[in-house]
Order: sequence, then structure tokens, then C-alpha cells
Amino acid sequence: MDPSTVAATATATDVTWPEAVAFLGILLTALVLICVAVAAFVQLRKTKLEAANQDDLRQLVHRYEQLAESTMDAQQRVAADVAELRSRTSSIEQILRTVE
Repeated sequence: MDPSTVAATATATDVTWPEAVAFLGILLTALVLICVAVAAFVQLRKTKLEAANQDDLRQLVHRYEQLAESTMDAQQRVAADVAELRSRTSSIEQILRTVE
């Protein structure tokens, strides 16, 4: 090959320092943007999971409150029934004492 052709093709494919720096700058900028996007996605996902956990916790507390309320009602009914049975028992005891 002719030396002038080799020099022409070599300079056409050679990359200069400013081009290399610009390319690396663009590459670094793209990498930073990708990292920021991934970090934002992870933060959004974390926020959604925390919101879902808080919602689940609210539902659990609501169910606990309902259960506590129904248990309290049942305990009050049982206490009233026991009080009624005590009064009946005491009146039966009085009747039995008078019969003796």
C-alpha cells in the first residue's frame, strides 16, 4: 500500500483526546443517570412496601379492636349471667334454710 493511503486511513480512524474525553463524559453522564433512575425506583418501591405494611398494620389493629370489643361484650354478658345465678343460688339457699 501507498504510505500516504495508510496515513490517511490511520488518521480517519484515530480518536483524538477531546473526542475520547467527550465520549467518556457522555458515558459517565449516562451511567450517573442510570444510577439515579435505579435509586429512585428502589426508593419508590420501598415507599410502596412501607405503605402496604402500614395498611396491613391498620387492618390488624382494626380487627384487634373489633375482637376486643366483642370479647368485652361477651365478658359483660357472662358476668351478668353469673350475678344472676348467684342471686338465684342465694335465694334458693334462703328457701332451703327456711324449710329446715
